[in-house]
Amino acid sequence: MKNLFNDRGFWKTSIKLTIPVALQNLLTSSFSLVDTLLVSSLGTVALSSVGMCGQWAWLMNMILVGFCSATTLFVSQYWGVKDDKSIRHYSGISILLCFGVSFLFTVAGLFFPDFVIGMFNKNPDVISTGASYIRIVSLSYIPIAMTNILAAVLRAVENVRLPMYVSAVTTILNIFLDYVLIFGKWGFAKLGIKGAAVATVISAWLGVLVIVAVSVLQRNILVTKSKLFLAFDKNELRQYIKKATPVVINEGMWGFGTFIFNVVFGNMGYEYFSALTIVRSFENVAFVIFIGITSAASVMIGKSIGKGNVQRGIEDSKRFSIIVPIIAVVVSVLIVIFRAQLVGVFNMGSNISPLALETAYTLMIVYALAFPLRMFAFLQIVAVFRAGGETVSGAKAELACLWLLSIPATLAAVYLLKVPFVIAYLIMYVFEDVPKVVFCIKFYLSKKWIKPVTKEGIIGLVEYKKSRGKRNE
Repeated sequence: MKNLFNDRGFWKTSIKLTIPVALQNLLTSSFSLVDTLLVSSLGTVALSSVGMCGQWAWLMNMILVGFCSATTLFVSQYWGVKDDKSIRHYSGISILLCFGVSFLFTVAGLFFPDFVIGMFNKNPDVISTGASYIRIVSLSYIPIAMTNILAAVLRAVENVRLPMYVSAVTTILNIFLDYVLIFGKWGFAKLGIKGAAVATVISAWLGVLVIVAVSVLQRNILVTKSKLFLAFDKNELRQYIKKATPVVINEGMWGFGTFIFNVVFGNMGYEYFSALTIVRSFENVAFVIFIGITSAASVMIGKSIGKGNVQRGIEDSKRFSIIVPIIAVVVSVLIVIFRAQLVGVFNMGSNISPLALETAYTLMIVYALAFPLRMFAFLQIVAVFRAGGETVSGAKAELACLWLLSIPATLAAVYLLKVPFVIAYLIMYVFEDVPKVVFCIKFYLSKKWIKPVTKEGIIGLVEYKKSRGKRNE
């Protein structure tokens, strides 16, 4: 164990990749947190409405995460052998697909806002407030999608600073515009919840413009003739679809499953959903370091396996598999200790109902207990397995735990057993995360997740298997 962590190269690279990505996601989460905090001053209905709109955008983001993960798989492995041509081809495929998905979600938000909000709650005030918000904020979906996929490409080639700087600029702008437009400061009209939506749209479009402009100045991997991104051939498209489809289905179906939970929870009462919105704001913040770690793990493991150094990829995966649970436990303890203070931040204006606050206190404990299990499974499926080239088995396990266990158990608990909201929330976690962790441990130890996409990686895997065979003899 001591030798496993006595590797300066590992620590230097992992920290270099983790910190900027973690900071970027901290800024992105702060973007959402500030929105939620300022909107909470408008009351429980406004907070619940924005939370419901956020879950619609979150469903889109989960599908985009699938494309970003597939892109990281290809780009990181081809980055290992410095094949810029293939990197641009696979990036082009992802950009086109991400644009298509975000366009569809934009159309739904613009033209069918009442239907989108009505899925979560039938309260007329909630629907009216939420519809006025999503009509505007849906205009941010396309630039958000483009920023996400371009940032994924940059991170996969170890350019992690530019996405971080872009997030810093957009977050600062969003905080400023939120304050000015929601409350009508410095001569601007007081727009309330619509002001929060306008702030998000302006910040999102600035983000994609900045990432493109700075890329031109840097002459990085994104800068080339646009036709080169579209010059992929049928074999590349076929290989991308083969690897990406399970990932996109996994993230999309997982996102849709969580969307179903949100519909169920939303219809249990908008005050409960306000509590859930508060907890999820802190979920995002607690999650940021692990997004950074898994991003670093994806790049390091994928790069090593892509250039044929399979043993190095396995060693790095072991290190990350030990580090993540330890950090997750520490974060869980902090959440439990400071839960009252964290939730109390949202009630500075005393506009949140006592039921929403009390529910949020309890949900924080449940989330803290499930957090280490969820982060370990997240690392394995999103980083280790996918970076190794295996996208099918993790997807099957994750969807089985969600759709065959967690969703049926939660629906039965709510609609047949009529359990309280907090118990339903607990059941959702138990039936999904416990069996998923058991699968991840077994599949990781089998090493069946190592499936390179480069020629060098395939040769390296053959040599690794030969060396293991000799040792066993």
